[in-house]
Amino acid sequence: MFSHNKRLQYTVRISETNPGLANLLLEQFGGPQGELAAACRYFTQALGEDDPGRKDMLFDIATEELSHLEIIGTIVGMLNKGAKGRLAEGVEKEGDLYRSITGAGNDSHLTQVLYGGGPALINSAGVPWTAAYVDTIGEPTADLRSNIAAESRAKIVYERLINLTDDPGVKDALTFLMTREIAHQKSFEKALYAIEPNFPPGKLPGDPRFTSVYFRTSQGEPEVRGAWNEGERWNVVPLPQGAEAVDGGDGLATVALNELEAPAVEQMAARTASQPDMDPTTGAELGMGEDLDPVGDAGRLRGVPKTLED
Repeated sequence: MFSHNKRLQYTVRISETNPGLANLLLEQFGGPQGELAAACRYFTQALGEDDPGRKDMLFDIATEELSHLEIIGTIVGMLNKGAKGRLAEGVEKEGDLYRSITGAGNDSHLTQVLYGGGPALINSAGVPWTAAYVDTIGEPTADLRSNIAAESRAKIVYERLINLTDDPGVKDALTFLMTREIAHQKSFEKALYAIEPNFPPGKLPGDPRFTSVYFRTSQGEPEVRGAWNEGERWNVVPLPQGAEAVDGGDGLATVALNELEAPAVEQMAARTASQPDMDPTTGAELGMGEDLDPVGDAGRLRGVPKTLED
């Protein structure tokens, strides 16, 4: 059960309206790294979680992400407030109003006209929010790693947005939201490490022949080596062009067909077989008027009108 507190989680103070900045902030409202995507990701994970500790954590963070969505949406609405009023009431000439809304080449006029300056569920490029942003797979050790990465990406977006504005109130609010991404990363990482073992994700251990093999498929210099591809934990195997299959087989794909499938496949293969000894004339070649067969039927140039041949 949810209830709404009319006070924001963090106080927002905007110095001046700025529809261009509002449009950019939509990235954290309806974008792939935004607050709605995070809230839906953690909320759905919580519903399917069996561990009571992780369930509470996911519900808590999901609910906080909704409060962050409210903060971002409020900032967007406040930054759009002036342009929204001017556009709704038509207090300026058309050209002046358009220039004041678009500012330095931003696309905020789209959100003004389509959504009246309100925070729409789109990203800064106008792409609608989609549930495809929620990448939950239902395995805690995989989902927690995904959550850590999601919080990291959101932190980076907030950093970039902070660098785009000189409004101290906007900077302050965005810094709070960025900082909470750090806190959530810590919670998710602690929860991941509380699962033992947590690597590899899932239940199956993997084929021991390949779990510690590094296939070196890059050719040429410079060749940079590090803990990720050298040392006693790795068996480095070069794979030059033309290398054999790593399982020791011939590297060819085969399939067993039953008595009904085999003749049908053979018949289809015969019907669709190419004839390598043919060199058919294409429509593109005819359209170019190329001299493809100097001595065609009756000694005429193929594709050349008789009047020209004469």
